[in-house]
Amino acid sequence: MPVPWFLLSLALGRSPVVLSLERLVGPQDATHCSPGLSCRLWDSDILCLPGDIVPAPGPVLAPTHLQTELVLRCQKETDCDLCLRVAVHLAVHGHWEEPEDEEKFGGAADSGVEEPRNASLQAQVVLSFQAYPTARCVLLEVQVPAALVQFGQSVGSVVYDCFEAALGSEVRIWSYTQPRYEKELNHTQQLPDCRGLEVWNSIPSCWALPWLNVSADGDNVHLVLNVSEEQHFGLSLYWNQTGPQIITLNHTDLVPCLCIQVWPLEPDSVRTNICPFREDPRAHQNLWQAARLQLLTLQSWLLDAPCSLPAEAALCWRAPGGDPCQPLVPPLSWENVTVDVLEFPLLKGHPNLCVQVNSSEKLQLQECLWADSLGPLKDDVLLLETRGPQDNRSLCALEPSGCTSLPSKASTRAARLGEYLLQDLQSGQCLQLWDDDLGALWACPMDKYIHKRWALVWLACLLFAAALSLILLLKKDHAKAAARGRAALLLYSADDSGFERLVGALASALCQLPLRVAVDLWSRRELSAQGPVAWFHAQRRQTLQEGGVVVLLFSPGAVALCSEWLQDGVSGPGAHGPHDAFRASLSCVLPDFLQGRAPGSYVGACFDRLLHPDAVPALFRTVPVFTLPSQLPDFLGALQQPRAPRSGRLQERAEQVSRALQPALDSYFHPPGTPAPGRGVGPGAGPGAGDGT
Repeated sequence: MPVPWFLLSLALGRSPVVLSLERLVGPQDATHCSPGLSCRLWDSDILCLPGDIVPAPGPVLAPTHLQTELVLRCQKETDCDLCLRVAVHLAVHGHWEEPEDEEKFGGAADSGVEEPRNASLQAQVVLSFQAYPTARCVLLEVQVPAALVQFGQSVGSVVYDCFEAALGSEVRIWSYTQPRYEKELNHTQQLPDCRGLEVWNSIPSCWALPWLNVSADGDNVHLVLNVSEEQHFGLSLYWNQTGPQIITLNHTDLVPCLCIQVWPLEPDSVRTNICPFREDPRAHQNLWQAARLQLLTLQSWLLDAPCSLPAEAALCWRAPGGDPCQPLVPPLSWENVTVDVLEFPLLKGHPNLCVQVNSSEKLQLQECLWADSLGPLKDDVLLLETRGPQDNRSLCALEPSGCTSLPSKASTRAARLGEYLLQDLQSGQCLQLWDDDLGALWACPMDKYIHKRWALVWLACLLFAAALSLILLLKKDHAKAAARGRAALLLYSADDSGFERLVGALASALCQLPLRVAVDLWSRRELSAQGPVAWFHAQRRQTLQEGGVVVLLFSPGAVALCSEWLQDGVSGPGAHGPHDAFRASLSCVLPDFLQGRAPGSYVGACFDRLLHPDAVPALFRTVPVFTLPSQLPDFLGALQQPRAPRSGRLQERAEQVSRALQPALDSYFHPPGTPAPGRGVGPGAGPGAGDGT
């Protein structure tokens, strides 16, 4: 079924802003300034050493504002580089100092030098550029005539042409005087890539840039690289291909910060970064499904998510009984947060305190982080104390209907017990959770106010409720475990692409049952990052620790690999791909079989007409080996929890898996355009075998 949320109009995100740029001819740097000012550029670059701030001897020129503009510096019409023009706005800071006595300035008066008040001002202005991997500093000399010297007023600007930087890079600019009289100015400029320039055809490094399109096929997303047959390209860190390609992404891996970097394999080519899923609703949904809240200390907690997205967080109070968690705003305000650590000024933790995370005015996460260490929710009342001027304060009790002022004549529970709550607060029996100049939060227990003559009845009710809750909890845990399903790690040898598709169909069919299936086909990104051995070791350990089962799916290639490892003289089937975890898994699987730990944790399987169970090495037949789909009911029964009762629906589920698997089996054994009887079966048989070619 097509995915309506992923339209071709979202192919590469929003269209970039197209810039039309001025062209400069010639390689020389230059400078010019506002009318009335005089300026010149030093012939050579200088060291970027701003030095310490020193006191100004009088009025000085100081940079007040940086302004940037993108231009092109061209050797000829179709040979240009991107360049950054910088305008430094200057103003007069400081005042003339009055001489303390005539003797101090007598020499200056006798020498005939112009009075300071009538002299022009000069300044040496430094521009420092940093753009990975280069850095550069230039010196501009500026002179302002005395007629323009007005304290605190702008005198104009000096413009520098220009700093060359790479497309798509980030340039940081600093400006200060030499010597440095004030704190330096700084500015960061993000340069566009080839897609954001109207004159991209004038920049040689942009000429061979591939173009990406996105299409949808069911739940899969295709990235289509529309390049010529002879064009080589690199994608991410490990692609080196020629000609058009289609890359399939699992829709569950799409998150807003998933970006694509692509570049032609040419000298000094530009790498273009595209983030097509930044505004995609399904990608945002995947992000929040993967996000987690984790308590670090009493005051701090961590929002862990695949992407850094702006959100708001606040504390809320959750009372027993299933009432909604009530945000404590005010007195505590919403805090801006990304994927980072945030702190709330809490004095004590409480199981009823929870954290809410909102994004786009929608509640995305809510977790009661302190309940893990402090136990279940308590029947406490939260008192909000508000402090005003002249030490005035007011109290209210937080209830589902709102905050009830104390004392109050309302009919709520907190109002009826308001006098006792105030007494407990004054006697120190309430727990203070937060305190500052504006107010405080107190948690006051309510269970002490039950009448004594109902104590035994209440105790009996509590015992009954506890027993009932325990039974329900056990049933719920059992139901949850059954619904969550047993973990199953599927291992196979990637004999060919057709067999991989058959394995994928089996894994997908098993996922429809209460099973949590892990297979390297769905974890290519982690497998590439960790390596096959590390990936399999982690998956096997997690599966066995959770009481799961490892499924060895035997094929002719897998049997050959096993025989090679057992050193019986049979050679392996050749080099396998970088994602084949079966070869890497044997170093961990064999010790379990050799030391007798495999029964109960491993099962074997093979496909009818592809491999006979007797072809499986004897060592691996110490665990059950099933043929599929003829023995599907027994196979699914072996995948259930060890102590789980045999479900009456086992046959129905086996038929369901068989129906899901049949199209893949037909495609594998009888590909379109190939006569069915031409395919061999048994060890060594596979797609293309038995037809004499």
